[in-house]
Parts: sequence; structure tokens; C-alpha cells
Amino acid sequence: MDLNFDDQSVEDLTHGYYYHADTKTYHCLLCNKDYETGEIFRYGDRYFDASKAIILHIEREHGGMFRQLISKDSKYSSITDKQKEILELIQLGLTDRDIAAKLGISPSTVRHQKFSFREKAKQAKLYLAIYELAFATPVSEKDSLVPIHEGAKMVDDRYIITKEEREKILNTVFSSLSPLKLKVFSAKEKKKIVTLQKIIEQFERDKIYPEKQINEVLKDIYEDYPTLRRYLIEYGFMERSKDCHDYWVK
Repeated sequence: MDLNFDDQSVEDLTHGYYYHADTKTYHCLLCNKDYETGEIFRYGDRYFDASKAIILHIEREHGGMFRQLISKDSKYSSITDKQKEILELIQLGLTDRDIAAKLGISPSTVRHQKFSFREKAKQAKLYLAIYELAFATPVSEKDSLVPIHEGAKMVDDRYIITKEEREKILNTVFSSLSPLKLKVFSAKEKKKIVTLQKIIEQFERDKIYPEKQINEVLKDIYEDYPTLRRYLIEYGFMERSKDCHDYWVK
């Protein structure tokens, strides 16, 4: 699952899908499957319209959005493992006493944590409302920020890159964008990140690549392909198996 938090509303993330009015389709955020209105979809021995089928799809194929979101290892989540355990039991409808018994803590500790969750939710709502009002007027395209890739290991000022900056960097470090040919792999952090962001576009998500194939793709882009491969891993654009045989986009 690779959710773009820049594009999705809280409602979209809660449901796991959104309705696209232009195409009249319900779009799954988790696997990009579409359910077009007017079509009938079969689940078991029953048939459903698109609006119901997408809900069943999220639950049956993905286990529901709560499970997907709470298990997601994201730089945007500050929820601890212990808090996740409590939230999972709350979601199941257990009482404070039952949750306490399962986790070996006191009911008062559970109540305190639930209070803390509620207060943080209020804070998040206020922040989101202020943010949306402040940015109600669209930012100019050249000043808008480039999205940070989901696998980023440590997010800091290196990732504050405008689209205008990105275009300038691309034109500086690449001699050709089609086919992709890297002229120089800069040591400067922003240039390095923009370069890697462009290179990772050459690989498909949800596909396993043997190291040999990774090398072949990268070799066509830049002579020092082992360096590119290393930084793609180091900066969280790709992951690889323990034996370094298989690679995939993070």
C-alpha cells in the first residue's frame, strides 16, 4: 500500500476509496481497482452495485482500512506499538476492563489512554481546519512542494523541494530524460534526492526485480550503477531481500 497523503482527504483514508465523478467510478486507494457505476459485481452467490462492491472489496480483499492504516509503517504515524494494541482492542468493542485484562494493565490506564487519543484527535482536527483554510487559495504550480516518497528514512530540510527547483535540478544532472541518461550524480542532498526520485520512476511498483535486472536498468542510466543501487536502498526508494537477490520499490 502506498497512500499519497497529499491527495487524500480524511474521509477517503477512512473509507479506503474515493468516487471519481468524471469516470463515474469508485477507486480503491490500496490496489487502484475501479468499480464503475452501472455495472454489477459478484461476491459469492450475491450481486452488488459499484457503491456496495467497493466496500466489500476493501473489507474482504484488504481486511478493512483500520487494519491497513494501523499496521502501516509510516513516517507520519507516531502511534507506539502499545498504543496500537489498545486501539485494536477498542476497535473490536472490548470494555476497558477486558482490554486491561488482556494487556496486563489497569482499567484506569486504559481510560487515560483513551482520553489521550481523544485529545490528540481534537488537536489534529483543529490543525487540519487551520491548514485547509490557510491553503484554500491554491499555491502556484512552481512553488508547490514535491511529495516525499513513502520510504524516506529521515525527513528533514533536504526534502523541502519545490517543483520549480526539481525541474532545474533535472535539467542540470540529466543529459536526457527520455531515454533517461544521468550526467552527474551530485553529492548535494537535494540534487541526490531529485535524481533518485526520477530514477525510481523506471521501476514498477508491486513487482519483484532480480539484482541482475536492476543492474541492467541502472547501467543504461549511469555508468556507476552500483552507487545508484546503493543509494536507492539507503534513501528508502527500494528494499531488497536479505540475500540481496530480489529488489522492489518501497
